[in-house]
Amino acid sequence: MGLPVLIIGKSGSGKSASLRNFNEGLALINVLGKPLPFKSKIPKVVTDDYQQIMKQLFNKAFKSFVIDDAGYLITNHFMSKHSSTGGGNAVFSLYNDLGDYFWNLIQFVIRKLPADRIVYFIMHEDINDFGDIRPKTIGKLLDEKVCVEGMFTIVLRCVSENNVHKFITQSDAGAVSKSPMGMFETLEIDNDLKFVDDSIREYYELDKEDTNNAETK
Repeated sequence: MGLPVLIIGKSGSGKSASLRNFNEGLALINVLGKPLPFKSKIPKVVTDDYQQIMKQLFNKAFKSFVIDDAGYLITNHFMSKHSSTGGGNAVFSLYNDLGDYFWNLIQFVIRKLPADRIVYFIMHEDINDFGDIRPKTIGKLLDEKVCVEGMFTIVLRCVSENNVHKFITQSDAGAVSKSPMGMFETLEIDNDLKFVDDSIREYYELDKEDTNNAETK
């Protein structure tokens, strides 16, 4: 049972930059093929194909993965299909497919991956008519089918204030940020995904089984 974690934020808020302190143990699935905003030797695969992504997530060489920008899995799928879909019920069928594919990817992480595997979904944020800040998809038709943030126990919002980048760990200012009680000591933390990864592993004791197995050998 793997653990999906959602990271949201505006463009330029420091979402991708949060990977900067990973030296090993992390692999990047780069949906758009954009270079990281810092020098890095983080292993990466460029793809927006769901089957290829699932295959990569089974790689035993890594315990943590980042899918950046995960929202474009939905956008790319829509842009490649909508012009040939037609109208009427076909449009609703397309939105069903978009929701199904993304929902199935998250379920794959939860149900198929090992317990020590963490997968970070990095997405842009959007604000609805009620002022709620949530992950950006491609509109209400999809949002009505899949409440993306509801599928995650941990949702961190990346913000930038006075050129200082940080993660928000709990609901604040209309954002959907959330994390288990006691996982993080403060509402705001540095946008350091390595620190987040270490904190999650310690909180859930994700590496304890590996340690016990090593001691018994």
